[in-house]
Amino acid sequence: MTGEDGRTPPKKAPTSATAEVTRGDLVDTASVGGTLTYADERKVPGGPSGTVTWVPEEGRVIKRGQALYKVDRKPMTLMYGRLPMYRTLRQGVSDGPDVEQLEKNLRALGYGDDMTVDDHFSYATHLAVLEWQDDRGLPETGAVDAKQIVFLPGEVRVADAKIAVGDRAAQGQALTVTSTRRLVHVDLDATKQNLAKKGAEVGIELPDGSRTAGRIAEVGRVAETTQNAQGEEADPTIDVEITLTDPKKAGRLDQAPVTVEMESERRKNVLSVPVEALLALREGGFGLEIVEGASRRVVAVETGVYGGGRVEVSGAGLAEGMRVGVPEQ
Repeated sequence: MTGEDGRTPPKKAPTSATAEVTRGDLVDTASVGGTLTYADERKVPGGPSGTVTWVPEEGRVIKRGQALYKVDRKPMTLMYGRLPMYRTLRQGVSDGPDVEQLEKNLRALGYGDDMTVDDHFSYATHLAVLEWQDDRGLPETGAVDAKQIVFLPGEVRVADAKIAVGDRAAQGQALTVTSTRRLVHVDLDATKQNLAKKGAEVGIELPDGSRTAGRIAEVGRVAETTQNAQGEEADPTIDVEITLTDPKKAGRLDQAPVTVEMESERRKNVLSVPVEALLALREGGFGLEIVEGASRRVVAVETGVYGGGRVEVSGAGLAEGMRVGVPEQ
């Protein structure tokens, strides 16, 4: 017995299950390795001299007004702002955006009800600083500097402490911190950079085997070359950062390996069937078993892109809505 195209169908057990030939976009993906981590890593500098008396544990989230660490039991306080503390702020200092940044934080922390939040360090600002210093156990000078405050853009998560209780505090790096925003970082082989398109959606397999979605937020423009464990030069890579659609699914894991599925090819408005519907024909190539009521016939098809468990198919007489035989589960 032969199919309608003259090809000899393979011998196999009859199938009672069927699947539909559908029309739509079919996406082929490529899997690459990535690392689940946190965004915006930065260094917190050391401040006052003295003995380190408290250091936060790794993973702790520190918010505005809280201590990043303590020296001689006095806190180095986090305040929010993008300008670093580059000068001492006190009465008589020239106006500037760093003054306004300080006043915004004092107001947010409940100080300076009579203070106007602007770029001028007024007497009301001086009084607000005095009250804040008193509450924090700091010398009440009315002036603040880099030995009391660190300005960072927002709340931070402690990634690593470079100091320990009992150390002598010194200039240099005290902590490594990140934002609390989760992301996946991929060192993508530069030869595969066509996979990474800013704004494209990706699939992510998390360390526990669960899946979530993400979107490519940044794609590096410069290929970087590193050395492997043997000291040999590795293939150049580009940095790709991916934001998570549902960050809660990632938990609190840091530096955990994940698998990222990136779109490698998209075929629009094509016919497709489940991959398991394909039959290997004796003459070579693939066919489908078309099921029409009680009758079954085998037709040869050309295959295209694979993706999501389906395969693009084309062939004479093949149409959307047809039923094809698949192995019964």
